[in-house]
Amino acid sequence: MYNEEKVAAECIDAVIKVISQMKIKTKLIVVNDGSHDKTPLILKKMQKKYRNQLVILTHKKNKGYGAALQSGVKKAIILGYTWALHMDSDLTNDPKYIPHFAKYIHKQYDCIKASRYIKGAVTINVPQYRQLISQVGNFIASVFFNIGIRDCTNGFRMVRLNFLDGIKFKENNFSIILEELYYLKKKGARFKEIPYALTARTNSTSHFSYKPKTFYDYFKYLVRAAFA
Repeated sequence: MYNEEKVAAECIDAVIKVISQMKIKTKLIVVNDGSHDKTPLILKKMQKKYRNQLVILTHKKNKGYGAALQSGVKKAIILGYTWALHMDSDLTNDPKYIPHFAKYIHKQYDCIKASRYIKGAVTINVPQYRQLISQVGNFIASVFFNIGIRDCTNGFRMVRLNFLDGIKFKENNFSIILEELYYLKKKGARFKEIPYALTARTNSTSHFSYKPKTFYDYFKYLVRAAFA
């Protein structure tokens, strides 16, 4: 979470409501990535509300999406968990899909990715120009990676933690999604895609931007993956 005061409490309530009904051991890890709005105060209140189900990690300064993911993964490994499900805190990834991922925990897969580009998937209220950029980019990425995944850049995914343990990730931004996918391919991970509905933010601001550096950071992992 980074400056998510408008949705922080709603997100935590929604996720914990879902995982509390599941029969497997679960815990919600929230990484406060240097927020300077009311997010830290809200998290303190939520910590009291969900003492045994919620873990709060705090970066004093904003380090970026990738750094937050790395902190969360390290904590999950320390806590003894086998899988980590990554999701955004703005509720564009609906918590109702969490059990859909969990169905594959005991299957022969190591990474389950939500997909916008397979049968049954849909995008809601996402600007057309963003959809077009994503569709073209993911088509190219799927060719380079060649692992049967059509939505390579999707950050809503569940990963078997032993595949991430010990990796020294370099990316602190959104390109860590492709860096992670590159290492998973290199380690021989098995992949599965599930359809879901992606919605655009309505009451908060996205921290993603389409800059030349962003495209470069993504493309370099496509090239590496092609030779992995």
